Amino acid sequence: MHDLDVTAVMHIAMLTTLKLCAPLLLAPLASGMATAFFQAVTQISDSTLSFLPKLCATMATAYYAGPFLSRTIAEFMHASFAKLVLVGGQ
Repeated sequence: MHDLDVTAVMHIAMLTTLKLCAPLLLAPLASGMATAFFQAVTQISDSTLSFLPKLCATMATAYYAGPFLSRTIAEFMHASFAKLVLVGGQ
């Protein structure tokens, strides 16, 4: 495996990681921003108020994005194992 091949595999791995993490990080971010805006408007300063919406947003995103996440990781693993077989065959 040449240096260029290793670089390409690492690039694909980093993009796959970004695709897997983005939905699970952006949903609580949006929920936290909405909760912070609500707290600023109503002047409620309860720290426990922001936890439940973030948890619900994360769980809902994991539920609805689950098929996409599993398909993405399966495609990446399939491609990785195909390249691994090519390396072992040399």
